[in-house]
Amino acid sequence: MPNRQFRVKKVAEKQTHNIKTILTFIIPSLIGLLLFMTPISYQDAITIPIAIVSKGLQALLGDALTAIVTGVVVFTALASAMTKLLKPAFITSNAFLNSLLNISPMWLLTRILGAVFILLTFSGVGPEAIRSGDTGALVLNDLLPVLFCVFIFAGMLLPLLLNFGLLELFGTMLTKIMRPIFNLPGRSAIDCMASWLGDGSVGILMTSKQYESRLYTQREAAVIGTTFSAVSITFSLVVISQVRLEHMFVPFYLTVCLAGIMAAIIVPKLPPLCWKKDKYIDDTPRHPDDEVIPDGHGVFSWGLDQALNKASKAGGIKHTLTDGLKNVIDMVFGVIPVVMAIGTVALIIAEYTPIFDYLGMPFIPLLELLQVPEATEASKTIVVGFADMFIPSILASSIESDMTRFVIAAMSVTQLIYMSEVGALLLGSKIPVNIFELFVVFILRTLVTLPIIAGVAHLIF
Repeated sequence: MPNRQFRVKKVAEKQTHNIKTILTFIIPSLIGLLLFMTPISYQDAITIPIAIVSKGLQALLGDALTAIVTGVVVFTALASAMTKLLKPAFITSNAFLNSLLNISPMWLLTRILGAVFILLTFSGVGPEAIRSGDTGALVLNDLLPVLFCVFIFAGMLLPLLLNFGLLELFGTMLTKIMRPIFNLPGRSAIDCMASWLGDGSVGILMTSKQYESRLYTQREAAVIGTTFSAVSITFSLVVISQVRLEHMFVPFYLTVCLAGIMAAIIVPKLPPLCWKKDKYIDDTPRHPDDEVIPDGHGVFSWGLDQALNKASKAGGIKHTLTDGLKNVIDMVFGVIPVVMAIGTVALIIAEYTPIFDYLGMPFIPLLELLQVPEATEASKTIVVGFADMFIPSILASSIESDMTRFVIAAMSVTQLIYMSEVGALLLGSKIPVNIFELFVVFILRTLVTLPIIAGVAHLIF
């Protein structure tokens, strides 16, 4: 071991970088920071440039977006089915296309189900339960166009954050905070910031790509995906407005942050997340010295050295564009059909069955213990958030108590995992989580955050 440390030290001392490498690190990284991390005020809301250009594309395409998304989902299902049946050589011999289209029977069924749902919804035929404005039409008209536009720009531009050393620099510098508190690499803080300022889907996209690149272990990817894909500031404002408490946004968001931090510390220490292996996607173990700072280096100098090493190995513009295009195809064709299928099923269960009402009943004693007014009505909103994050706020808008509406709104944001978007995105990615594990994490987050939110609510009201 001493010899290994000596070799690391010698290599570190010999590193020299020319001006081209330095500029290769600085310019793309600054552009990436500007697009993904810089909060700006736009139309009376705080957002990031990548979200603004995504909304611009959405406005430009207008009503055509639903037709485009429908075409994407149907094409993906047909291409996947044909690949499974015929196994054409031009797909099976291409690693990227093979991983995209030659999928397991379960995922093939999911894509076909998504295609059936979206065709029925788009054409306005078939069972009302599938195509109504509270189920399939909600996913098709409200969610998928947003995801499509976010994926186009975020996927294309994500290499600016991933390929040129920015995460190596920030990862090294933030490890001193993230590793002791959350047992995660420092770079995971960047995923959280991208979600917080922009959209949870951007954070999941970043986490998934880094997991596939062996930068996160299975445990780290699962924890980051279920814990740090935070709800954006903009959408949090929409939620608090829905329950008619927008004048309380500052205490509301501070409460959300406090509860979210506590959940991020506690929930990963419990099953199922604590059972995840600290191994990379190829089952190789994380080396204990991965984050050791060699002698002769400070945190910043070692982080900068790592960043410049990464920049020196980055490909040119063609390689970056190819990487971005693969990201876009992977997310648009691989994830959107899953969101349509799983999101619609979850919303059908929420709207047309009493399952979530029954699942909420065990929370009535807890709500009464926490002295939350209208506990029975509030209990009906707790588990339904697993289907869609916005449903609890819609149901809560009829509750008279300001305090109860505050608690429900804050809880729906901190629960984080909802199948109409984040849950479906996680299942559609290579991050190692299944739907049962997501539901358990959802319940654990609820149990951790609810007492904190109720406690703060008692101080406010």
